[in-house]
Amino acid sequence: MSARLDASARLAADVALPAYVPEDHGCGIVHIGIRAFHKAHQAIYTDTALGLDGGDWRILGVSLRSREAATGLNPQDGRFLLLTRGADGDHARLIGSIAHVLVAPDAPDAVIAAIADPATRIVTVTVTEKAYGIDRSTGGLDLTHEAIAHDLDAPDAPRGVIGFLVAGLARRRATNAGPLTILCCDNLPENGHMLSRLVDAFARRVDPALPAWIDANIRFPSSMVDRITPAPTDRTLADADRMSGLRDDAAVETEPFSQWIIEDDFAAGRPAWEKAGALFVASVSPYEKMKLRMLNGAHSLIAYAGFLAGHETVADAMQDRGLTRIVGRQMEAAAATLPPVPGIDLRAYRDELLARFSNPAIRHLTYQIAMDGTEKLPQRIASPLVETLENGDADAFAFAIAAWMRYCMGIDETGAAYALRDPKETLIAQAAKDARRAPERLFANLTAIPGVFPAVIRADSALRTSVITHLSTMLDRGMTGAIEAAAQART
Repeated sequence: MSARLDASARLAADVALPAYVPEDHGCGIVHIGIRAFHKAHQAIYTDTALGLDGGDWRILGVSLRSREAATGLNPQDGRFLLLTRGADGDHARLIGSIAHVLVAPDAPDAVIAAIADPATRIVTVTVTEKAYGIDRSTGGLDLTHEAIAHDLDAPDAPRGVIGFLVAGLARRRATNAGPLTILCCDNLPENGHMLSRLVDAFARRVDPALPAWIDANIRFPSSMVDRITPAPTDRTLADADRMSGLRDDAAVETEPFSQWIIEDDFAAGRPAWEKAGALFVASVSPYEKMKLRMLNGAHSLIAYAGFLAGHETVADAMQDRGLTRIVGRQMEAAAATLPPVPGIDLRAYRDELLARFSNPAIRHLTYQIAMDGTEKLPQRIASPLVETLENGDADAFAFAIAAWMRYCMGIDETGAAYALRDPKETLIAQAAKDARRAPERLFANLTAIPGVFPAVIRADSALRTSVITHLSTMLDRGMTGAIEAAAQART
């Protein structure tokens, strides 16, 4: 067995090394939600920026639940290998921007102290949509969300991201630790404004004096992130060992493409991320909508239809010409809802997405993308659909909705059951059971689940007919037959 990667290890000559000595730089960033995407995205931009411009900007990671990141990174002095898989083969790079990982359930006070530390000037967050506790009907704080409810009852012993942020900010105010920027990097519309709103609502309930201090000292810029990063597999670790000559339990793999658009509103400085390729703008909104509606919306369609058609990965699904045609049509309809995006040709962007999805070196599992649909569909599918109902190709989104509804039945076309992995999975399962494979009933039951589809979608008779027609075909002819029928109908 190979020796374990750590700060003193000598790697194979082909591995690109950091252009700085990591231990010469202090930590200035706390990152909450340290999983594969952060390691393949924000940690890479920070690693590059440290090499080009220096500064005390290494990252202290926080895992809210799992110990996996800590057990992978801490014995390796925060080092890990990034494997980039592209048309020209695989390339390995050693990343040194992460210093250490805290596991929140094991050391909650250490997490609060890290947020409150005067040396911490930025907190970045990637925890997925469902972790924030958003009330989808109001856009505010969901007081029934498990972590929100617990943390309001025990604000000094939080479990969730909002609770930890507010506890850290309260201590920061009490110790006069100075201003801070909290940068959300999750796939949510206007994510900075969203996070600011949730933090404010939570803070008002635990300390009425805290919101005014937050407003004066804390910035919540929005950002848009993009890099396809599948969950690491045994192959990832085996390839990291082969390419480096060392055992790396924290290796990740990703595609060559990477994009980070950031609202330039920081309270206490920042790394030179622009030297690493990040784009700083006055408003992220056009880029954010573009990515949510075109990339993420297409991913959801591919996930549900592809999984049920027997395609394990996105790249496998993109070999299905009929499905690719349906995906392209939905992308075009989504593009028609977008305002001008500075520097972006939307048709070229669509073509680039189709090429990225087709990269066979990236094994992005359809089942992985399919999870948490009720948290993802409102911004990926419902928002552009609402804007399309009056004068656009609303039917372009109907197939994706029908595919999600068929997926919600929890049984594939061989009769095998699968877990839905959705925060509303109990409501979904009851809705599907009550429908008894009747498409009209399934549509009615699933659109009645709060916070997923707005009333205007539920009430549109033409859209309802279109979704039910696709859903009927999926149930009668299987997903493959439904894909063929939908693709041929518009040729």
